[in-house]
Amino acid sequence: MTKAIRSLGALGISLALTLPALAETAPTETPDIVIDGGAVTLPTFADAPAHLEGALGDKIYSGWVFRDAETRAMQEDDFANPSMAFVDQGIEAWNTVDGTEGKSCASCHNEIESMKGVRAVMPKVNAAGELWSMENYINDCRTNRMGAEAWKWSSQPMENMTLAISLQSRGMPVDVAIDGPAKPFWEKGKEIYYTRYGQLELSCANCHQQNYGQMIRADHLSQGQTNGFPVFRINGAGTVSLHERFSGCIRDTRAEPFEQGSQEFRDLELYVASRGNGLPVEGASVRH
Repeated sequence: MTKAIRSLGALGISLALTLPALAETAPTETPDIVIDGGAVTLPTFADAPAHLEGALGDKIYSGWVFRDAETRAMQEDDFANPSMAFVDQGIEAWNTVDGTEGKSCASCHNEIESMKGVRAVMPKVNAAGELWSMENYINDCRTNRMGAEAWKWSSQPMENMTLAISLQSRGMPVDVAIDGPAKPFWEKGKEIYYTRYGQLELSCANCHQQNYGQMIRADHLSQGQTNGFPVFRINGAGTVSLHERFSGCIRDTRAEPFEQGSQEFRDLELYVASRGNGLPVEGASVRH
């Protein structure tokens, strides 16, 4: 295949994905996520936030409704859900003393249930006026209160802890702030969301706004909602942080991703989270 043909092929893919979807993109069914026979029931759609101004129609949808029956079933059974093994490891770490100060997370915060509501409002602006993700808060506690080493952003210990904390907010609606001190970060995140990157010149919106519900290769495109993160991804047989998923998406455009934990990705995290305001935190979700 010549370079010219390869270039035309890439251009064709890019143009196809920038066109508005011609078929109905809304899911044909939106059943609840019924976990453990009804112990937990999570709606899979909500009214679209007003700030989207109709970009996704009048409803927003969990990525769960775009997955196959086997993947859905896995999330509906906490015993079968592979994420729960990592949640257990996160809870163990919560109660384990680490660092020079002889403290665990529980030393200051008591039982992990005290984290209820935290995941629903992340990321958020801290007291110093900086936008922090949950990972920033965790490492701030580890380094400044426990005297322990910071965890790498998408390391397994960090993903275990963020999963365990997220589970405490399962069922609570996502409600990130986008006004006041959060507004400039939100605006920057929005700019990144609609910016085309890479050799394929694709933005987040080309797939997750203009073409959700369509197929790209063997994948069913969702709206890119983040209320389920961190997730267990079957195709990689492991947990994946949101910034890790951002990196993968940008690499798919044949561009160099921002660094995980960077200001750019935190800004993008806030904007994308705001697109899902009203959807429930899924706590420990399963995706392809």
